[in-house]
Amino acid sequence: MLNRLLLSASLLWLAACSTVSTLPPSSPADSIRYQPAAFSQLPQWDSSLASESLLALRESCRLLAGRPQWQAVCSEAATLDAANVDGIRRFYESRFVPWQVSEAGKDSGLITGYYEPLLSGSRQRSAQTPYPVYGVPQDLLLLDISAEQRAATQLVVRRSGGNRLQVVAGKSQPGADELLVTPADFVIDSRTRTLKGRLNGNHLLPYYSRAEINTGKGVGSAPVLAWVEDETELFFLQVQGSGRIQLEDGSFLRVTYAEQNGHPYKSIGRWLIDQQQLTLAEASMQGIKGWLEANPQRRRELFDVNPSYVFFRTLHSSGGGPIGALGVPLTDGHSLAVDPRYIPLGAPVYLATTWPLDGSPKPLTRLMHAQDTGGAIRGAVRGDFFFGFGTEAGMYAGRMKQQGRFWLLLPRGMTPAPRP
Repeated sequence: MLNRLLLSASLLWLAACSTVSTLPPSSPADSIRYQPAAFSQLPQWDSSLASESLLALRESCRLLAGRPQWQAVCSEAATLDAANVDGIRRFYESRFVPWQVSEAGKDSGLITGYYEPLLSGSRQRSAQTPYPVYGVPQDLLLLDISAEQRAATQLVVRRSGGNRLQVVAGKSQPGADELLVTPADFVIDSRTRTLKGRLNGNHLLPYYSRAEINTGKGVGSAPVLAWVEDETELFFLQVQGSGRIQLEDGSFLRVTYAEQNGHPYKSIGRWLIDQQQLTLAEASMQGIKGWLEANPQRRRELFDVNPSYVFFRTLHSSGGGPIGALGVPLTDGHSLAVDPRYIPLGAPVYLATTWPLDGSPKPLTRLMHAQDTGGAIRGAVRGDFFFGFGTEAGMYAGRMKQQGRFWLLLPRGMTPAPRP
């Protein structure tokens, strides 16, 4: 998730992209298959590469080059001419093996899209810019827990530094400077690794929901990074996990996911469908924006359906994309969010899908790079295509809801396998 909720701009409305998901569980690991393939079996392989196919790999190599299996690959990638597409193709064919990925006997899965939005705002609150972009509140506390601890009736915890807590083993009642946690108070699923809460006496309770935050609860201790003009675009910024805010002087403030309130993402698109306000076909980002324009008095009602709330941090401005879960800038049109249990972060992934356009489907085949994750990206053949920055990218991302196939590319000698 742009180290975040990476919430895809189309299915995000119908699924979730946050720390806790309402999606069905993924298939067991023994249903995942990786079948070795020849490059000639990859659709349109000979015509699909571009300079970005190498440049995105170089970004991944900033993290991968220290790993023995990747050292030679990354060393050679650093020496190649990015303008020589034929040379790039020969490099991949000599250094990598494609593995077609399937899950539960199916070799295709859902491909959605996301992007980096642009908002208008200011450093100062005004009648034109009344909506705050919050940093992390000081009273938001984080507790990492294991699967065994998730099932416990009660836990005793203490501060371990900053806003983090740790479990005190072997205790059932808190002592001085210790807190009591009842895991059942929190919304937890099998992927929950961190509880996010606030103090109430010596108890840790779930942090405030979106509806509560919008009434001012908790955020008195949160820095305001900027004020923006449009509440709807601020909601979408939280869904995407990062974006840029253009200030009055024309400069840009870049913000990205810092933390989240711990509540599960609830789909506003699904709610609109259930309320018979939109059909399934209409519940895209553009369709939801249209509904909001027609029903401005119900904006807060709709947003409060989703209790999840994202807090941001600022980034130094740069010409690159936002930082993904791998820790490197994303490359427009060549970075992919994946489920890292099945697709290792940093690896190239050849994607065969279609453009989200009206009329007959047009093939979209491209060598992508697994550089991001997202709470709704669950499954071996499940991806979120990063379209880039701005309005046009948002148009494509908002409509992307296609079927696609994956070929995982690994250095020769490596064998893929799901991880726990």
